[in-house]
Amino acid sequence: MWAAGALMEFWLEVFSIVAAIALVVQVIILGALFFELKRTTEKVNKLVSDMQTRVGPILSRVQLLLDDTQPRISEMVADASHVVYLARGQAQKMDRVLSEASDRLRGQLIHADRILSGALEAVEETGAKVRQGFSGPMRRASAVVTGIRVGLDLLRSRRAPRRPEEQHEEELFI
Repeated sequence: MWAAGALMEFWLEVFSIVAAIALVVQVIILGALFFELKRTTEKVNKLVSDMQTRVGPILSRVQLLLDDTQPRISEMVADASHVVYLARGQAQKMDRVLSEASDRLRGQLIHADRILSGALEAVEETGAKVRQGFSGPMRRASAVVTGIRVGLDLLRSRRAPRRPEEQHEEELFI
C-alpha cells in the first residue's frame, strides 16, 4: 500500500510542478500583455493628441465659417420662400387669365359657329330658290322645245310615205 501512496504522492508533485509552471507562464504572458497594452495606449494617446492639434484649428475655422454664413443661409431660405410664394400667386393669376381667355374663346367660337350655320342655311335657301326659279322656266322651255320637236316629227311623218317595215316596227314598239 505504501507503493500506491508513494505513487500518488509522486503524481501529486508532478501535477503541482506542472500547475506552478503554467501559473508562471500565465504571469509572464499577462505581464507582456500589460506592457504591450501600455505601449499601445501611449501610441493611441499620442495619435489622439496629434489629431486634436491638427483638427482643432480646422474645427474652429469651420465653426467661424458656419457662424458667418448662417445669417446668409437663413436669408437665402427666407428669400427662396418668398419667391415661391410670389410664383404661386403669379401662377394662380395666370390660371385665372387663361381660364377667362379660354371661356371667352369658347363663347366666340360658339358665336362664330352660329353665324356660319346661319350663313350656310341662307346659302342653302338661296340655292333652293335659284334652283326653283331657274329650273322651273328651264323645264317649261324644255317642254316647249320637246313639244315643237314632236310637232315637227308629226308633220314630217305625214308628208313622207311610210314603208311597211317602219309601220311594222312602230307597231312592235308600241
